Amino acid sequence: MKVLFLLVFIGVMIGVGLYSNKKVKDTNDFFLGGRNMGAWMSAFAYGTSYFSAVIFIGYAGGLGWKFGVSASWIGIGNAVFGCWLAWKLLAKKTRDMTHNLDVRTMPEFFEKRYQSKNMKFIAALIMFVFLVPYTASVYKGLGYIFESSFGISFNTVILGMAILTAFYLLLGGYVATAINDFIQGIIMLIGSILMVIFVVNNDVVGGFSQALTKLSALDPGLGMTFSDSGRRLSLMSLIFMTSFGVWGLPQMIHKFYAVKDEDAIKKGTIISTLFAFVIGVSAYFTGSLGRLFFIEDGVAVMPQGNADMIIPLMLEKALPDALLGIIIVLILSASMSTLAALVLVSSSTITIDFIKGYVRPDLSDQKTMGIMKVFCALFVALSYVMAVFQSNTIVYLMSLSWGIVSGMFLGPYIWGIWWKKTTKLGAWAGFLGGGIVIGGYLILERLGILLIDMPIVSCLAMIVSSVTVPLASLLGKEMNTSLIQEAFGEATME
Repeated sequence: MKVLFLLVFIGVMIGVGLYSNKKVKDTNDFFLGGRNMGAWMSAFAYGTSYFSAVIFIGYAGGLGWKFGVSASWIGIGNAVFGCWLAWKLLAKKTRDMTHNLDVRTMPEFFEKRYQSKNMKFIAALIMFVFLVPYTASVYKGLGYIFESSFGISFNTVILGMAILTAFYLLLGGYVATAINDFIQGIIMLIGSILMVIFVVNNDVVGGFSQALTKLSALDPGLGMTFSDSGRRLSLMSLIFMTSFGVWGLPQMIHKFYAVKDEDAIKKGTIISTLFAFVIGVSAYFTGSLGRLFFIEDGVAVMPQGNADMIIPLMLEKALPDALLGIIIVLILSASMSTLAALVLVSSSTITIDFIKGYVRPDLSDQKTMGIMKVFCALFVALSYVMAVFQSNTIVYLMSLSWGIVSGMFLGPYIWGIWWKKTTKLGAWAGFLGGGIVIGGYLILERLGILLIDMPIVSCLAMIVSSVTVPLASLLGKEMNTSLIQEAFGEATME
């Protein structure tokens, strides 16, 4: 039965790709869906790009094991801060300013908002290099669940997923991605709710109240609705990183570029928040029950010593075959949408920001779209290679990616759309401040000096970036008045 669900899902994805191919006429269609995406499409595109195999496998399993029930607060934080507040504060401002400045990528935004080609170059380079580990973390999550459920080798699984992602993305671009995101979002909602119901009512768990009792018996901190003081800082850093980190991630902000109008933004805010609440809380709460399925002589023993295997093996024990098939498609859905978003944004960086921006400014639109497709395929291949040869855990890979990208971009981007007095000096200070924090940590890690966890470092990078931008802007030369008027839609008629 689970094989049938999988085959149907793959068939639908391919069909959507073929259908969408007819609607893609130029680069604007391929990358932004013609900037005409409605509320439901935009909200589901945002939500499905937010949650992937990373949350269901790496985060929900590993963090649920570590924090217990209180890990559910990460999902709540994602819904409130990562979705509702992000849409409230960023969506309209981003859509308006990218229209006013006629930009399609985040590096282009930095170039035109701060009049700096060098900033565009650095931003594009950072995106292409450091979004690869994020994509690799998604592949790793997919590999673990399929290896556990189907007995297919890890490498074979992620190779197949890489080929499938490249196929439908190259055919339909953002149009195919948005349609698939909507279909995948529905699957994710249904699957998440069913997953919680079946796992909680499994004989091993014995219902909600019994779950809390059994977890508390293993470790009093695991049954708490909020983590004990010894784990609180770590939990808060994860809530902060996964909720506010998306504010500076290009593949998430990209969704605001493409939304149709203000009415779609208002509806999209509500839809994406509800979506994130259901998915986030379902995933983390399910993960918090992982210890109950791996008890030996009264002690919970992590399966294979690998946190990324907790959820795959737990679901295999807790769910009937048919439902397991739905959950596998759920995780595949979450992952494919995230992969497509990452690949699309990264390929655009090389094509639009590097090649058309520096090497061939006169490149035709059709050739630009063709080159973008080539780099889509290349990015998929690079991510596959890193997933195969990188031994770090999913949580580490994702934290590294979010830390460096959001750590550098968050301050210059947020202040750039909200504060007219943000200057080029301020933006560079934000770039360098966040980058130095992550770079310093990686050097210490290489030297064997590990003082704090990667998620905490990622949070520090975001905070430093956000604080240094306004401080340095007060010292720098103010931006050209006409540029600010154009960016904020206040240009006056001569």
